[in-house]
Amino acid sequence: MNKKIGFIGLGIMGRPMSMNLLKAGYALTVFDINREAVDLLAAQGAQPAATPKEVAENSDVIITMLPNSRHVTEVITGENGILKGARQGSVIIDMSSITPVASKELADKAAEAGLFMLDAPVSGGEPKAIDGTLAIMVGGSQSVFEQVLDVLQTVGQDVTLVGDNGCGTTAKLANQIIVNLNIAAMSEALVFAAKAGIDIDKMYQAIRGGLAGSAVLDAKVPLILKRNFVAGGRIDINLKDMTNVMETAHDIGVPLPLSSQLLEIFHALKIDGKAADDHGGIVQYFEKLAGVQVQAK
Repeated sequence: MNKKIGFIGLGIMGRPMSMNLLKAGYALTVFDINREAVDLLAAQGAQPAATPKEVAENSDVIITMLPNSRHVTEVITGENGILKGARQGSVIIDMSSITPVASKELADKAAEAGLFMLDAPVSGGEPKAIDGTLAIMVGGSQSVFEQVLDVLQTVGQDVTLVGDNGCGTTAKLANQIIVNLNIAAMSEALVFAAKAGIDIDKMYQAIRGGLAGSAVLDAKVPLILKRNFVAGGRIDINLKDMTNVMETAHDIGVPLPLSSQLLEIFHALKIDGKAADDHGGIVQYFEKLAGVQVQAK
């Protein structure tokens, strides 16, 4: 518990994760380009920092939770980045969803500076970030993983070391394929049923205990029926993840026809002004095609 933690990126996921670290009693230093987000954590007892470098200077473990590879690279390697301020032996845990290639490159640069790095992306969205039950997929060395396991278990419930650096981000991309294609398949089914005129809630209750039942179904159908698309996992962030999926798949020679079609659906939704909606809002793409809306009777 004597570890000093730094947290960079206080958005939809980072803010509640930081709050859980504070509640667990860790000394926490935070940074975000959004000053309001920093002030909110400071009011709860966190130490605000002006730069990622300053976070690193005050931390044994530095966590990043940022939108994409470019942001993570800048925060770690930039002029005022983590590598400029971190002490040798410190651990960087990148919990963002970036490409495996970027994760491995950053881990190599951290190692050159005498630091350790884990890629540890998460699944579960904002609700599980709030209650500290995220699934965490980790890439890196066993010894470093064990060194920071207490920190990871403060923000997550199912914490698994998948393999070496880059393996966590690869597992997250596989996770995103399953989750987002599941939402898309569910959306097609809901729109089909709505157009047929049946009671969607009753249909949901009828199928949720069978093979079609899933965590996705239970998480998203009640929100769709309420027309609640407030983001737990934004469409534009998932668009970024699926872009990373396709880029990685092409690099390693894996055709992904369903994922490529879903990526185009995400682009269509973005153009339609839905970028900030929850990815459960994929249903709106199919609703527009069919001229029907899925809602509770």
